[in-house]
Amino acid sequence: MSQSLHPVTFEVLKNAFITAVDQMGEQVLRTCYSFVIYNRDFSSALHDASGDSIAQGNHDIAVHVGTLHLTCKDAIRVFNGEMREGDVYLVNDPYAGGTHFPDVRVIRPIFVDGEVIAFAQSNGHWSDVGGSVPGSFDVGAKDMFKEGLRITPVRIYDGGRFCHDVANMIAANTRDPASIIGDMMSQSEATRVAERELLRLVGKYGKATVVQGFAEVQDYVERATRQRIAALPDGTWETVDHIDRDPAGAEGLIPIRIKLSIKGDEVVYDFTGSHPCIGTLYNSAFGTTFSAVVAGMKTFFPDLPLNSGFYRPIKVIAPDDSVVSARWPVAVTGFLMPFEKIMNSIYEIWSKIMPERAMSCAFNLEYLLTGGRDRRADAASIFMFYDWLPGGWGARNGKDGANVTTACFGTGLMAQPVEGQERTSPILCNEMEILTDSPGPGRWRGGAGVRKTSTLGEADQAVISYICDRERAIVWGTNGGLPAMPHGLKLVRRASGKEEWLGTIFSDVPIEKGDVFSRPTSGGGGFGDPLLRDPALVVEDVADDYVSIERAAKDYGVVIEVVDRDLAEFKVDEAATKLLRAEIRAARASWLEADPETIAERYRAGELDALDLVRRYGVIVDWGTGELMPNSTSEFRRMMQLRSAAHW
Repeated sequence: MSQSLHPVTFEVLKNAFITAVDQMGEQVLRTCYSFVIYNRDFSSALHDASGDSIAQGNHDIAVHVGTLHLTCKDAIRVFNGEMREGDVYLVNDPYAGGTHFPDVRVIRPIFVDGEVIAFAQSNGHWSDVGGSVPGSFDVGAKDMFKEGLRITPVRIYDGGRFCHDVANMIAANTRDPASIIGDMMSQSEATRVAERELLRLVGKYGKATVVQGFAEVQDYVERATRQRIAALPDGTWETVDHIDRDPAGAEGLIPIRIKLSIKGDEVVYDFTGSHPCIGTLYNSAFGTTFSAVVAGMKTFFPDLPLNSGFYRPIKVIAPDDSVVSARWPVAVTGFLMPFEKIMNSIYEIWSKIMPERAMSCAFNLEYLLTGGRDRRADAASIFMFYDWLPGGWGARNGKDGANVTTACFGTGLMAQPVEGQERTSPILCNEMEILTDSPGPGRWRGGAGVRKTSTLGEADQAVISYICDRERAIVWGTNGGLPAMPHGLKLVRRASGKEEWLGTIFSDVPIEKGDVFSRPTSGGGGFGDPLLRDPALVVEDVADDYVSIERAAKDYGVVIEVVDRDLAEFKVDEAATKLLRAEIRAARASWLEADPETIAERYRAGELDALDLVRRYGVIVDWGTGELMPNSTSEFRRMMQLRSAAHW
């Protein structure tokens, strides 16, 4: 057994590896072509000669953390024995450990004395990789053939020579070939930055020391992770979360079941019992399920560095051909929907194991994709508007949730500036503001979401697609906290002036100049009984427009009087509040047992709104027509009984 590195040398190398990866990210940020990548939908990593992760960056988004080593290993498998200095490989295959087709990885082997000692990898979300709709998210896809170009490991640099033929063939199968070539070059140069930094370390410390450092930083993280796990009680915990629906199947929520077991210094995540693959792109291949497990668990161990050492104490059991382990050729581009359910389920379980860090459900990431011909210039080039919004995170044990924060799916993401979007696309932003009443009520309130409204300008052949969830499996509260609000997009046609509810899952809907589309992001779920929230805090929420006076009474039982609205001065009617809270305590259990069809009928008649249905009655309807969703309601009520009512 070789002697360990000197502690100072170890610390220098450990941090130097991370810095090299961060420098890759800075290179991408300054040279990429796609606005999507510029807003930090990318990640980077350094791997050892076997493909295991040595380091990831400080700003990499969560969804990529557990997948980059898998795609590196796939490139090693394909090019084993054929690698040359100057080679660079491209891969986006989700069935080989990637995420989805738009996430394209560029991998460079790093040689010293004719031997591969490491790999640098840069992953970026390309705005389009072909397929049947702009942006490559077709919710009608049941298999990968409508989702875009599947790139198994291929050379784009061969011994230092750029493979124009291969690169042009790939770019020609997308809607924005110039940007694709630019991003490809940007990511390639980022891997060169890591190569430069690693060779600098080899020149200073020697090859043997640096390679030993690769092993020791992974062993260090493994030891630290196992020590943390071993300090926790052995046991088994279970929960379930849901995708809204299977568009190709019957009405009803789609379960993802997780059983977490701690035994000694190891953790097992068992997804047995999760739903089979569904008839849309909302399926996850095994690699992204593993990544969701890693990202969710890492949230509760924020101080530990991240590399393959963190993965070693973790075992994941995911049945093949389920929504959490889809195999070729099942559609998986919308994997982020099961991904975030897995992360929030893991938050819920670890909140029981480590209650001091407890947190309720966060809002669900959404993607809005609009494409067509930009008529603001004579060339009428194809435009791609690819947008996502921040929202609210779940309330915590003793603290309100984070407001207007990027999704747990990718906390490194930036909210895209509308000025940049308006410059690159013929779409005007009319409104983007914090959304009153979006947070889930609780003793500790969920974080607030936002609403964004946009108008299509000078464009032809434009279509809109929306990839989201939590329209029916609403963002939930815990420990007595209440749910937040439904997601979904509304469209107002200029020609008719009528509002259409399109919901959370649709693709390729034609839109015309002057059409207006608006969507909210939910707040986070509440934590603890909302009737125990300090009325003074509710008054502050009303003053900040996080909560309306009406919902302060309905959700918190706090009766608020206006003193001076312009000065945001309000006061609590203490006697009325005491009486109202007593009335709610006496009635709320029966609300969850009310006849669902009667409640749906009252919604259709305008007597109740969506928040009444979700937070008081646990009833799920089609939010456009008011039609009762009986199966979804039954399961939503069951989960609300467990997470909320059982703690009142």
